[in-house]
Amino acid sequence: MVPPLYAGLVDDACLLPPSPVGLDDAVLKHQEHTASWYSDLIGSLLMPASLLGTEQVPRLTAALIGDVPAAALPNTVEKLRSSGVVVKHLEAAVARRGEDPQPGLATLRTFAAAGTGLPLYAEIPLSWGLLAALDSVAEARADGVPIAPKFRVGGLAAELFPTPVELAAVICACRDRELPFKLAAGMRHATRHTDPETGFTHHGFLNVLVATVIAAGGGEVAEVAEALAATHPVPLVEPARTHRDGPRPLFVGFGAANVVEPLTELVRLGLINGGFE
Repeated sequence: MVPPLYAGLVDDACLLPPSPVGLDDAVLKHQEHTASWYSDLIGSLLMPASLLGTEQVPRLTAALIGDVPAAALPNTVEKLRSSGVVVKHLEAAVARRGEDPQPGLATLRTFAAAGTGLPLYAEIPLSWGLLAALDSVAEARADGVPIAPKFRVGGLAAELFPTPVELAAVICACRDRELPFKLAAGMRHATRHTDPETGFTHHGFLNVLVATVIAAGGGEVAEVAEALAATHPVPLVEPARTHRDGPRPLFVGFGAANVVEPLTELVRLGLINGGFE
């Protein structure tokens, strides 16, 4: 019922701020999602590392969000594994906006060298040093390090939302370096839209998906930006239908506080058959 194009697209971010959901409730709800007819859409349950020590962690399978100092990550992973948690991958910021991302990337490479075997997603700010950081990630992957970039495309200030051209350039830069990537923040709906309360214009996850298909097919920045700038689903639905039975290029996925919301939008757009349920 979920076409391959959308497989694992949406991570379960119900535990991330500002969500008030407790760990036990989050685990139960995630299990419901992964046992449902739309389970193929669901990626990992995202668990903040800072939860360790504040709540009893049950046996579960989750991805770890490194919201603790990088030096504490190896110990955090070891504690989770010893308690029966299967850690699927680790996502961690390597720098704040405006800082040099290279030292943080070096720390993650050291973490990988410790032999944890975890796939790593390095959250790189969309600011100074980005292209050099992508070069470093590409070099690390060539050396066998299981690392890929992650980008924030939203936040609490207008400058944290890249323009379509800016994001298109990032997508093409990842394409040119053969780097899959994840996105976080601000991806609330399928198509690009403006929040009436904040006035911020958010990227749509369907825009990004179609944009990456175009980029993977050799599209230039202007073509990719055009897909990202679309505020109506009509120019996005047909490309999505055309590629529905193939793997999703480049775009690993994004997190949603309520995974049913992106599912509902895809069903309403006719891109996933929701059936009777």
